[in-house]
Amino acid sequence: MGVYDYQARNLDGQEIPLSEFKGKVLLIVNTASKCGFTPQYQGLQALYQRYGERGLEILGFPCNQFGHQEPGDAGEIGAFCEKNYGVSFPMFDKIEVNGAQAHPLFKFLKAESPGVLGTQGIKWNFTKFLVDREGRVVRRYGSKDKPEKLADDIEKLL
Repeated sequence: MGVYDYQARNLDGQEIPLSEFKGKVLLIVNTASKCGFTPQYQGLQALYQRYGERGLEILGFPCNQFGHQEPGDAGEIGAFCEKNYGVSFPMFDKIEVNGAQAHPLFKFLKAESPGVLGTQGIKWNFTKFLVDREGRVVRRYGSKDKPEKLADDIEKLL
């Protein structure tokens, strides 16, 4: 199994096979609208604008598991992201990233790139996974890692 073997529902309720992103560099992020890290949407959008034409796709996955910081429905999430941060990269429907109900994609990402000391759980919103053009997970970044700090790693994969 690899990243391209999964699918996820977008904010419009449509199932999207991740194989649609084959050959792209992916940055997969669990997001939230009411988090101290929410301003990272701005940095993510800047990366998308800077590298999108060269093959970067950012995939946002809202999650309400951390402090209930993503309470809205799909429409509210999409409106918030667009209005406040001009988000134009693909956003998906709200999911869980930890526990028995974790989305299969995030189970895969965590297994491929564990956190500190091998822990697989995601600690908070805005954990980021960088995936190369072949669908391999290259690196995991924590919530405190600002999107602009990922530019060099992204450049190497483009």
